[in-house]
Amino acid sequence: MRRPVATAIARSATPGRSLWIPAVSIMAGSCMTIFPHIFVMPLLPPFGFLMLLGWRLLRPELFRIWAPVPLGLFDDLLSGQPLGSAMLLWTLCFLALDMVDRRMLWRDFRQDWIIGTAMIAGVIMGGAVIAWPGPSAGLPFIALGAQVALSAAMFPLVTRIVARLDSWRG
Repeated sequence: MRRPVATAIARSATPGRSLWIPAVSIMAGSCMTIFPHIFVMPLLPPFGFLMLLGWRLLRPELFRIWAPVPLGLFDDLLSGQPLGSAMLLWTLCFLALDMVDRRMLWRDFRQDWIIGTAMIAGVIMGGAVIAWPGPSAGLPFIALGAQVALSAAMFPLVTRIVARLDSWRG
């Protein structure tokens, strides 16, 4: 006797896949920095943070409040940023998103994009302040503006990838 074909509605989520896909996708996003690239100024978006932000805005209940700490450590080790910068900034973003979630019960995609752009700008500028300490260093905020703009423009694509992974996750 043949087994019925399982559809997307009938299939049950396996615990391993439903728990590990978000973390592995964020770690894969953080691994984008190890590929060789040549830019005159910082243009590469923080893909690990974009994936984390996409998961957090799509599924707020998925990660606990301490989840950015190990994921940020992984990103710091791969990206070459000062150790603890992504851990701190990502956790602060999670706390800020919790406050936003308490204030706004219903959001649409435009509001998520605005919230995501604000978080992206905060993380990129905060990372620049942490990486270049001291008042005499002269932070290139104009150059970082291009990175913020490119990251904000790529955020809908990353959110779409996260939504596709979420539907595959079960």
